[in-house]
Amino acid sequence: MAPHLTCFARLASLMLTGSLIMGADEAPKVPGPQPVTVAEHGAAHADAQAQAQAKSLPPGEPGKDYTPVVVPNGSTLPWKVVDGVKVFHLTAGPVQHEFAPGLVGTVWGYNGQSPGPMLELVDGDHIRVYVTNRLPEKTTVHWHGILLPNGQDGVSGLTQPGIPPGETVKYEFTVHQQGTFMYHPHFDEMTQMGMGMMGMIVIHPRNPKGPKVARDFSIMLTEWAIKAGTSRPDTNEMSEFNILTMNSKAFPGTAPLVVKTGERVRIRFGNLGAMDHHPVHLHGYQFRVVATDGGDVDPAGQQPETTVLVPVGSTRAIEFVADAPGDWAMHCHMTHHVMNQMGHGLPNMVGVDTGDLDEQMRKLLPDYMTMGPTGMGEMAEMGMKIPENSIAMVGADGPHGYIDMGGMFTVLKVRDGITSYEDPGWYAQPKGTEVVTASPEELKRDGIVIDPPPAVPANGTPSAPAATPGAAMPHEQHH
Repeated sequence: MAPHLTCFARLASLMLTGSLIMGADEAPKVPGPQPVTVAEHGAAHADAQAQAQAKSLPPGEPGKDYTPVVVPNGSTLPWKVVDGVKVFHLTAGPVQHEFAPGLVGTVWGYNGQSPGPMLELVDGDHIRVYVTNRLPEKTTVHWHGILLPNGQDGVSGLTQPGIPPGETVKYEFTVHQQGTFMYHPHFDEMTQMGMGMMGMIVIHPRNPKGPKVARDFSIMLTEWAIKAGTSRPDTNEMSEFNILTMNSKAFPGTAPLVVKTGERVRIRFGNLGAMDHHPVHLHGYQFRVVATDGGDVDPAGQQPETTVLVPVGSTRAIEFVADAPGDWAMHCHMTHHVMNQMGHGLPNMVGVDTGDLDEQMRKLLPDYMTMGPTGMGEMAEMGMKIPENSIAMVGADGPHGYIDMGGMFTVLKVRDGITSYEDPGWYAQPKGTEVVTASPEELKRDGIVIDPPPAVPANGTPSAPAATPGAAMPHEQHH
């Protein structure tokens, strides 16, 4: 390269790096966009947030802007309007809570209940929430899934100081989204959430699209460890949860979901349990998962389902048209999650030959009964004594006998022509649609041969039938 070209290239390089003989801080100004400093970026972000907060709309009203959500066994937090702002008040503190008849827990919650009352909002609402702490330690409220200014996020030590016992703080922001969300503490989460401090948030769209929903339900799923005969949750437990709840109720304490035939139904699930995801299965219907806490699911991505998995820390919303009258079970499909206290922490007795153990034990304990040698299905029906302030493993009386489920179990009750959403009682199945005992004539007609039952020893385990030499196996008989 020629000397003068080399000098020119070096000069251009130095000018581009802004160093030349003037130094980097004296770089010549050139036209075009300039770098933004950290301070300028922070100011711009704050301005954008302020502008977004200023775009609040008139407070949304029930019946006018949205159909109110139903909270089975729960409530909606009341509010008032002050200068165009929706004002709420939450008080965190101890609660005496009945999980089911016979079991009252000493828990923590909001406004005297667990889960706390649902906050029901409309996109564009400007809200102000006062939070009073009546707990023995600090707390905060985190608005789980809500997009808001950093200072309102409710993380103790990171975005705000913890709220000391006896103090009241103010959270204030405008909501600019729609869907199902949650609230809970972000201080000593293991203890405070394990004691029951959580609640749901519903934000309705300002201008809803799609088919109108007639019945809209909100259900919080969670889990507790409460040893039989005690009342206070063990928040250190990681796996042995023995009270599994919907809106902090275990069956038979759960209220039914009552719907009129033909109505479009939405059910919103939230999960703030400590460890477990919950596959919630609805009998009698197919539905579509229409939303998560991240937003609506595009219709092209909605699949027909009968079970929805609700992961820890997430919400899911399902929709369907209630076109099949009846009493339809809805429950978590993890089998231990439809059992209550007395069904956990027992030795495996299935198949054990107890001999005369019960007879001998009753000489000392007249009410003694060995649990589980032939299964546990009928234990709750036998009226066995259980520790005070405890609930049986499963169930309650139903229209056809004992309902052998507990925990995360409830009933969707769909009825023709109802004018009230009170519990209508049990469904009267139309004649000819019931399960009936098969008659000998029906068995003969359809070629069903019932082999005599094998001899069953005292341990409840039948022996395998002896093989007959040369006998054809069932699949060989078809060839």
